[in-house]
Amino acid sequence: MEKETEKKPRRVGDGTPGPGRKKGVPNKTTTALKEMILKALDEASPGGGIEYLKLQSLENPVAFLSLVGKVLPLTVRGEGDNGEHIVAIEWRRAN
Repeated sequence: MEKETEKKPRRVGDGTPGPGRKKGVPNKTTTALKEMILKALDEASPGGGIEYLKLQSLENPVAFLSLVGKVLPLTVRGEGDNGEHIVAIEWRRAN
C-alpha cells in the first residue's frame, strides 16, 4: 500500500523559492555600482575617461587588455563563406 502524504500549499518565505525577478531585469546594486565606476572613470583625468584609458593602455597594458577582453563580444561572425576574420593588431608608443 502506498502512503499518501498531505501536500501543504507553498508560500513565499517558508523556505521555498518565490517567483523572483523576471528574466533580464538587472540587479539594482550592480547597476548602481556600474554607474559609480563610470562616473569615477570620467573624473579620473582632466581629459576624461578616454584620456585616462589611453594612459592606462600605455602604463598598464596587461590590465588594459584584460579589460578589453571583457568588453569584446564572445562570438564574432564574419561575412565570408566560413565566417573567418583576419585581425591585425599594431602597438605604437607615443614619443
